[in-house]
Amino acid sequence: MNNVSPFHIAIPVHNLAECRKFYGEILNCEEGRSSDHWVDFNLFGHQLVIHYKPKSETDSLHHNPVDGHDVPVPHYGVVLPWDTFESFSEELKQKGVKFIIEPYIRFKGLVGEQATMFFLDPAGNALEFKAFKDMGQLFAK
Repeated sequence: MNNVSPFHIAIPVHNLAECRKFYGEILNCEEGRSSDHWVDFNLFGHQLVIHYKPKSETDSLHHNPVDGHDVPVPHYGVVLPWDTFESFSEELKQKGVKFIIEPYIRFKGLVGEQATMFFLDPAGNALEFKAFKDMGQLFAK
């Protein structure tokens, strides 16, 4: 796990300016290249690209039950170090981010125990950030 390659993900947003501000100012992502239709961000060392796509009235999130919560699908995010997760979640609370699932410990005392939180960006894309005290639990059965 120490040599993980950065992932690249491109997501649709219907308001480029609003989402650019959210990823830059709320999530503190450094901005990279951009055009009139897309913006690159450094999301904890990974390449996130927001691409303009007109809003569709038919788009809606699906949910699956996990540990007593309705988890939005699709979603994306980053597995963070435990201390980073704690400080990042506090920072998001202070910035007034509205959580779909408040930060909590999932699978407490079980295999795969993790800290997790879910929230939406301004375009309605679901994000999950999580952390493990023991990274060996990331793929544990």
